[in-house]
Parts: sequence; structure tokens; C-alpha cells
Amino acid sequence: MGKIRNNHSFRITRQSTRLLSLNFKLLKMHKRIIATDCGSTTTKAILIEKREDGYRLVARGEAPTTVEKPFEDVTIGVRNAISEIEELTNNKFLEDGKIVNVDAYVSTSSAGGGLQMLVMGVVKEMTAESAARAALGAGAIVMETIAINDGRLPHQRIELIRKLRPDMILLAGGTEGGTIKHVVELAQLIVAAEPRPRFGSTYKMPLIYAGNSQAIKEIEKILKEKTALYVVDNIRPQLEIENLEPSREKIHELFLEHVMQQAPGYNKLMELVSAPIMPTPGAVGLLIEKVAKEQNIEVLGVDIGGATTDVFSVFKGKFNRTVSANLGMSYSIANVMVEAGIDNIKRWIPFEIDEYELRNRIRNKMIRPTTIPMTLDDLIIEQAIAREALRLALEQHRLFATELKGVQVRGDITRALQQQIERTLVNMMTLNLIIGSGGVLSHAPRRSQSFLMMIDAFQPEGITKLAVDSIFMMPHLGVLSTINEKASFEVFERDCLIKLGTCIAPKGLEKDGKVILKAEIHYDNKTESLELKFGELKVFPLPANKKAKVVLFPQSGFDVGEGPNKKVIEEVEGGVVGIVFDGRGRPLCISREKLIDWFISIKAYNEEKLREIMK
Repeated sequence: MGKIRNNHSFRITRQSTRLLSLNFKLLKMHKRIIATDCGSTTTKAILIEKREDGYRLVARGEAPTTVEKPFEDVTIGVRNAISEIEELTNNKFLEDGKIVNVDAYVSTSSAGGGLQMLVMGVVKEMTAESAARAALGAGAIVMETIAINDGRLPHQRIELIRKLRPDMILLAGGTEGGTIKHVVELAQLIVAAEPRPRFGSTYKMPLIYAGNSQAIKEIEKILKEKTALYVVDNIRPQLEIENLEPSREKIHELFLEHVMQQAPGYNKLMELVSAPIMPTPGAVGLLIEKVAKEQNIEVLGVDIGGATTDVFSVFKGKFNRTVSANLGMSYSIANVMVEAGIDNIKRWIPFEIDEYELRNRIRNKMIRPTTIPMTLDDLIIEQAIAREALRLALEQHRLFATELKGVQVRGDITRALQQQIERTLVNMMTLNLIIGSGGVLSHAPRRSQSFLMMIDAFQPEGITKLAVDSIFMMPHLGVLSTINEKASFEVFERDCLIKLGTCIAPKGLEKDGKVILKAEIHYDNKTESLELKFGELKVFPLPANKKAKVVLFPQSGFDVGEGPNKKVIEEVEGGVVGIVFDGRGRPLCISREKLIDWFISIKAYNEEKLREIMK
């Protein structure tokens, strides 16, 4: 299962000579590093130190974010979070408002709603979608996508642009040498709308133009006086080529120069850091992208929050990120109910519950978003909803993470004539690693619950490792990787990820009870044999950081990576759950009886208490 490596790395443009020179010094040696993530509600700080065995997480602190009234200074929350680390380590890191006794300090931020962008492109399915990928990959929330063929009338587009108040606009359109007519029309709409940035009217709207270079003179004539215009390389120079890096770099640069400068206290924070501040999702995506490239693997990451669910992926060396803004576990939990349907939630609940009661429980969670499950039935219901939120988020991601649209497919004449094709890059059979993050996954009472939620929702095929971010450290490590990849990767492997284990899932369908896989597990100089029947879950308890060689013999036309009935020999890694042999087939066939068996097989819940609520 060899993977295609990414051919490029993500570059961060340095914002000043001071930062550049400082970073060169820091590259020589980092013995002690502090990193913070300024979230919308909480600011989280971590201390990393270089020990004899490499870089390790030493302590963590957190405090409320202070970007809003009455404080309106993000550095207060930063100092409070670092103060907690001081108390835990009995070391001094703050002096006269400065961070001292460390070799580097880095930070991410999503406070104040994060980076919010409007994306505009000529064709919705091509240049506009490429522009959206660039914005999402840079860590932005895409508020809206406007295109010539989006079905809106000109006055509707003008009204929408005026109403949105984004932090910046990304305008793309036209391949090199093509017509400039339509991208000029979009520029004229922007002028007519006179958009104002979210953080006030003291500066012009930052606007990045990443379209046909032949339109630059016309674009400058139209927009230069009305916006803060920046021109970068064409995002889609040819139909079959996508060039996202210049746009992503410029988005980060403008995020610092315009958005951060206007946000309360960020000018002071920028004086403290050793590297440019990054949007929180951008830092997470950067880490996943770098890990995939470093290990030459395909990765799927998910962060399920209270209001949104972010999905990150690297398939065939191509990074994608989507934001499901209506899928979350607190503020938007009722949206999950609406989009998934109550029956799809109920199928994950092994006990009888009245539909009216279930709907009310979900609504109560929306009204009281900070509450946590108090009883086993509450927990099972919450995790049932999480499965559907994850499933829907992945479905949305599949639709977005596609090979380039508008490109002809060679070989088959019929397909070659098809200009608008959607071929998802997401391939669950070649997927190597799933990383889960967010409260419902990272803080599940049992790690087996997190494991089961992810394999139920994502239905991986073949051989796939699973892990969770223990304390949501990935943003810190993502921005740290811009100045010290070694430290970032070592802490990621040793302290950030909790390795859950490996899922071995033969792909196919059969009758319940029919043997679909025979396996040999070679571990500690001994061999164990295993038979997997259709509909079963079986767990082999291989500990974390231990490896075993598995020899897999799929039966009845089932596939574990090399084709139907083809033997596979693979080295697999254990975890706190172990090796889970998933014989439930794809797609899953769910019943209440099966669900109970699965819960018991993987020890997701206390069996005695589970049977009690079944009565």
C-alpha cells in the first residue's frame, strides 16, 4: 500500500526582519518551548522541554480567553494560562509582561471567530472550488462562495457581499490565456458592494487576486482604489493544474498584517511570538499534512467540536480540509438530528426510547451546551449522535476532496467527453491512519468507545491505525513545526497521540455466521490463529507501542487490501484497545442485537450496567 508523497511543503512567509533573524537563532537549539492556542473560549498553553530521550510535554495550563469585554486583550488569557504552568513546574516564565526563560514561544488563534473569508470564482465547480480549498487549507472559515454560475442575480450577489463582512476576500477565475470577461464582472460586483471588513472601517478590505494574469491590469484598475489588493499566481493556471500555495501563503500573511492587528490585544501577542501566529485549523492541517508526507502515509483527521466538525485528509499526497459548520455536539447538536434523521440516531441506541423523549434530550443539550452525560443511557445517546455527526462530516468531505473537476479523463471516450466529473480522493482501503480530536472522542470514558465511534462512522477498510489527540495539542505542534519539526513530531508521537490500535476490516458482504477471514498473529515468538465470522467484532489485546505480524487469508470474496481472497502479510501496531478485527462488512448492517454484541465484544461499556438499561 505505497502512497504518493506530497511534492511540496507548506511555507510560512515571515512578517518582519526581527522574526526572521530570531528564527534563524532559534533553529540552532530549542531546549524549552512554550506554545499557546487562543481558542474562542479557552486559551491552552503547553511547555515542551528537550530531555535525554528527546522532546517531551512537561506541563499544560489553561485559562479563559480574554479577547472580549471587559478585558479586550488576548494576552491576559495567555499570561493566565502560562501562570498555571509556572505553578505546576515551579519555574518562572513571565516577567514584566514578557515570556522569559524559554528558547521559543509560538501561538495559534481562533479567538474572535477565527479567520473568516469570502471566496469568489468564475465557475463554481472549478476555480471557485479551488479557491475554497486554498482558503480552507489556510485555516479559514469560508463564509460563502460566489460564482458566475451560482444561480444568483447580480443584485443578490452585491447584497450578499455587503452583508457578510468577511476578514478578507479571495478572487479567482480564468485559466491562463482564457477569457477575462467573467472575472472582471466579479471584480465589478465587489466595487458595487463596497464591502467592509469585520473588525471595523479603519482599513480597506484585504483582497487577494489569484486568477488569469491577463486580467491583472483590469483588476487593478477596478479594485486598487477600493480594496487593499494583492496579486498572486493563478490558482488554476490550467484545467488540470491546481496551484494553491501562493494563495495560502498570502492568506497567512494578511491574517497577521490585517486581521490580527485589529483584534483586541493581538498586536501585543505578535511582539511576543517567535514565529507568525497561525489560525488554529491551519496549524492542525499543517501538522497532518507534514506527518503524512514524513511517514509517506494517507491520513484522515477529524476535530468534532460543539458547533462545527472539521475533517482533514491527505490522499495521494493531496491535502484537503472541510468545515461542517452545522454539525457539532452542543450548539449545533439539533442540526445533526435534522440532517441525519432521528431514525439514523436511534439505530445506534441499543435500548427502547420514545422518539419524543429523544428529541427533547437533544434539544436540552443545545440549550445547555456545556452539560456532560451523567448516566450510561445519556452517554450512549450522545455517542450515537456523535457517530452521525462524524458520518455526515465525512460525506461532506468526500464531495469536496475530489480530483480536479473540468478535466477530461483519458482512455474511455464516453468519460473523456464528460467535463464535469467528481472523483473523490477519499479511499478507505488505502487509508493508513485516522486521528480523532474533540471532547466526545478525546474525553470518552473508555478509549474503546472512541475507537468504536470512529470505525462505526468512517467504516475504514483493510488495515487502518486509529489514534486520538489526548489534550488537543495538535494546533500547538502544527505551528511549532514551522520552526522545529523534530520537536513537533517527537511530542506528537510520544505525548499527543493516544494510540488506540489497529482495525482490520475485510470489505464485502455475506450471511451472518459465515467465516470471512482466517488470520495468523505472530507476536512474542508465538503464533495465534483467529477465525472471523461475518457480523462479528473480535479484539486481540496487543499493547501500545508493540507490533505484530499478521497473515490474513480473506474468504468468500472479501478484500483486505490486495483484492478478493488475496493473502495479505502486514506488520501492525497495537494500542490501548488492541487489534480489532471488524467482520461487520461494508456498509454496516445494524440491528439492536448486533449492536449489543459489538458493545460487549469491544468492552465499550460496563456489561452489567449495559444489560440493566436494556431491561
